[in-house]
Amino acid sequence: MSEETRSETYAELAAVGPYGVRPGHALITMVEPHPGQEHAYNRWYEDDHYYAGAMAMPWMYAGRRWVATRELQLLRGPEKSAVARPVTTGCYLSTYWITEGRYDDHMKWTVGINKRLNRDARVHHARTHVFTSFQDHEATVYRDGAAGPRDFHALDHPYAGLVLQVIDAAGPEERAALLDRLRTRDLPRRLAGSPAAMVTVFRPTPLPGDRMTYVKQVEGVDTRLTLLWFLEEDPRTCWTEHFADLEALGAGDGRVELVAPFIPTVPGTDRYVDELR
Repeated sequence: MSEETRSETYAELAAVGPYGVRPGHALITMVEPHPGQEHAYNRWYEDDHYYAGAMAMPWMYAGRRWVATRELQLLRGPEKSAVARPVTTGCYLSTYWITEGRYDDHMKWTVGINKRLNRDARVHHARTHVFTSFQDHEATVYRDGAAGPRDFHALDHPYAGLVLQVIDAAGPEERAALLDRLRTRDLPRRLAGSPAAMVTVFRPTPLPGDRMTYVKQVEGVDTRLTLLWFLEEDPRTCWTEHFADLEALGAGDGRVELVAPFIPTVPGTDRYVDELR
């Protein structure tokens, strides 16, 4: 393909299709670097992969990395989790927003670029994907109504912490009932007066068959909900009062399989790397 043809293709693609700012989809990936690889993994992800394997791609318009020190890992629950075994596994979390309606376009690019990165030895393999999936946006519930940042701001606003919560329902109908209950009753009640400014709710989508082999297929496509709680305070200072009982949130329609607090990484540094174990 000539340079001129390639340029024309970019112009044609930009001229059609959705181009709003709503986070219609997300990539949520929790990873555990292998013992002894913490520093190397952090530098690879932050210096290369966050950009070349994520932010440089079309329609992925916001991203943020989070970290769980050992102190934060020990706040997690439940003790027996279907997501993380043991529940402390997965000390780095990356979250990305994808433009609504552009999931298929983005997936074609991400599969292609990750195959290329792997072929060019630009993938750090000494890591385990604990919880990695693309997800569709279902709801956002705000503490303060129309005031404050919106969900499309969430990965750029300087939030002090994030809680990843995963709930498994018994089936698709139970998940629909759980989502309705969370959106209309439970989340507004929990957010009121709390240090969490918003909760975004997603449901996982299956990964394509030609995905990279080191990423396992997504579980719970028909039954799971993923909640991201965006905190204005460090979770270590407010955990007992506001979040220690989140495991009960899905009672009745589902079972909470993970409640995991994180704080933001400091880009360009190795801060917190020596606090992971």
